[in-house]
Amino acid sequence: MRQLFIFSSFLFMLLGVGTYSHAGDDKQQVTKVLRKQIMEEALWALQQQPVTVTAESSMRSAGGKHDFYSEGDYWWPDSLNPSGPYIQKDGLTNPANFVAHRQAMIRFSKIIGALASAYKITDDPKYVSHALKHLKAWFINDETLMNPNLLYAQAIMGRFSGRGIGIIDTIQLMEVAQGILVMQSSGKIGTADLKGLKNWFSQYLTWLTSHQYGKDEMNAENNHGTCWVMQVASFAKLTGNKELLEFCSNRYKTILLPLQMAKDGSFPRELKRTKPYGYALFNLDAMVTLCQILSNKTDNLWTYQTADSLSIRNGIAFMYPFIQNKKSWPFAKDVMYWENWPVAQPSLVFGAIAYKQDNWFNTWEKLEHHPQLEEVIRNLPIRHPLIWLAKK
Repeated sequence: MRQLFIFSSFLFMLLGVGTYSHAGDDKQQVTKVLRKQIMEEALWALQQQPVTVTAESSMRSAGGKHDFYSEGDYWWPDSLNPSGPYIQKDGLTNPANFVAHRQAMIRFSKIIGALASAYKITDDPKYVSHALKHLKAWFINDETLMNPNLLYAQAIMGRFSGRGIGIIDTIQLMEVAQGILVMQSSGKIGTADLKGLKNWFSQYLTWLTSHQYGKDEMNAENNHGTCWVMQVASFAKLTGNKELLEFCSNRYKTILLPLQMAKDGSFPRELKRTKPYGYALFNLDAMVTLCQILSNKTDNLWTYQTADSLSIRNGIAFMYPFIQNKKSWPFAKDVMYWENWPVAQPSLVFGAIAYKQDNWFNTWEKLEHHPQLEEVIRNLPIRHPLIWLAKK
């Protein structure tokens, strides 16, 4: 019965799609929806001073002052052995874990995303000048910079000082990298500073692709593997690393789609989790963002299909009915944050533009564009879609 329902929803989407009817180009339409929010957020961002990983530290970290540190979300003290190694409670976040560095990086991402968006709307260089203060603090200034690795991310007390899955924490740097791309032609980022910023991301790419943590994450067969490729693609685009961009495109085609997507467009590994709805949204957003980053005239991932017809369009079409009407979700409810999803998922706006789907765009337009809950923010890889749209 469940399979019949899913197939019916999918067939309805294929037969009932509308025609993208918004007047004007894509950038104009997204700007129209987001302008007020962008300008308000940019005003806030202009008032913020840099806060990097050096502002706070944890005695539990095995790293130093400049090392990013976080702890595994779903790991808790063992009530039967309080001084022993932590135990896992999948899907249940431990509020006592150290999250200050993650919060600082999320804040940084919000600041740069807002300033870059405002600059794209107004061409006012004041947004770039202020963004540069934050960018230099994180990536150039010796006293406050973050080391270009994640050796100590998602540590687990009594078990690991860091883990490869911690690499997912730096999805927050994607809109920072994209913001630099948007603002680099403003004339307000000097040659030396721009070189320093790109050099940091080049070093981080080297670590991501050579350290065992990075290799482990690359080979993950769920959203972690998707997010590794998504990050590498984003940072490779900033640094002009064509070899890695080609690698990411090939990995999407030969590994991510074939191993993760079912024929109905779902992601079975995510549906098995204790938060299947949130994870399904998250992995879809990451896959779609990959297509947005990598697609070009000669290599269009939006039109790519595997030999057995798997495609990102199928993935959006599968999930769309459950975004439009969450009550129709036929799987288990998430054990936490069920009521907080969906928001304005980037899969909808990017997919609407790619496939000219008016209904996807309209649904995206009506959803929450400025979520406040930290759990939602950190699992929403794209919060400033305007900066990802090319000029027409």
